[in-house]
Amino acid sequence: MKRFLYIIIYCLLVGWQPVGAQLLSPEAKVSILTSEPYEGEVFTLYGHAALRLNDPARNLDYVFNYGIFSFEKPNFVYRFAKGETDYMLGVMKYADYVAEYQMRGSRVTEQVLDLAPAEVERIWGALLKNYEPENRVYRYNFFFDNCATRPARLVEDNVWGKVEYRWEPKEKTFREMINHCTRHHAWLTFGCDLVLGSPTDRIASPHEMMFLPDYLKEAMASAVLIDKEGNERPLVKETHVTEALPAEEAPAEWLTPTVCAYALLLVVGLLTYREWKRRCHYYSLDAVLFLMAGLAGCVVYFIAFLSEHPATWPNWNIAWLHPLQLVVVPFSAVKKARSMGYWYHFINFAATTLMLAGGAFLPQHMNTAFIPLILTLWIRSVSVITNKNCRMA
Repeated sequence: MKRFLYIIIYCLLVGWQPVGAQLLSPEAKVSILTSEPYEGEVFTLYGHAALRLNDPARNLDYVFNYGIFSFEKPNFVYRFAKGETDYMLGVMKYADYVAEYQMRGSRVTEQVLDLAPAEVERIWGALLKNYEPENRVYRYNFFFDNCATRPARLVEDNVWGKVEYRWEPKEKTFREMINHCTRHHAWLTFGCDLVLGSPTDRIASPHEMMFLPDYLKEAMASAVLIDKEGNERPLVKETHVTEALPAEEAPAEWLTPTVCAYALLLVVGLLTYREWKRRCHYYSLDAVLFLMAGLAGCVVYFIAFLSEHPATWPNWNIAWLHPLQLVVVPFSAVKKARSMGYWYHFINFAATTLMLAGGAFLPQHMNTAFIPLILTLWIRSVSVITNKNCRMA
């Protein structure tokens, strides 16, 4: 049922055609709409933003939404990982837009901008220009070109004067901000920490923080519009909040990546101890563990080196999670190749030791689940190095 509703909403957003360009009345207003995050879907955890154009005298009340995308396009997951996700501008009636978010359980805050009629006309013209078929699709970028940055930039570019944001938010990195949004979804946080590299740990400027709708709302509330004569006035004239229907609370996660990682470490530790007692080596265990690490490393490598995402390289996780971990599989399966495997494990031992010892000094956040996972690989490499003459078990 949920999927069916999303298909209907998508068709409405893409299929709704606004009226042709026409002069607006002096009553026309432009508003920034920001919606609270919703825990039900991955793409709604960060909130949403859009622009409203309301002209009661002309019976116009549209929401221009830069956050439309389709799962139905071929190879969506591949293109998303590669950073080639195209979003588009959709238009729908304001009442339908608000009703969607009310049913979802997200409050919608409307900030009506204090603009002159000529400025409203310029923004209206820019929106219609953006909605032309050849312009409505754009290359989405989560941090720097998304549903929140586009409305802000459109307002900044079409007012007579300069928009100055006078808020002083607490300094935060990009990772701190997105991890706060995914704090109730440990596996999503784990995945983001795995593939997003050290650029994500850079302190974001106040203007860059506006990529999240909640921060866009705060910035707009503090903004002033300075005209060419140096006169200034608050950018936001009125603020209205549309309450939402009560939403179901997301169930608490107990099988988190950290719990699973420590459970794996415990099992591997016990098996390694059993090896030591029996003076043997479980090469099949090495093959399974390093196969998983190598496959995960292929994903990290692909996103780090081939993706267009701007925050995926450099990624220090490649020091322990990379495609070369796959070579342990033949080294473990072929008896004559185990001498080569010994030297590979020695290199892996050195690399994982450096990661464990120097992780706190790296310019990149380490998820708490990474430590037991790195220790698991470290233990197996130590076992090979110290027991290379043991019999196979």
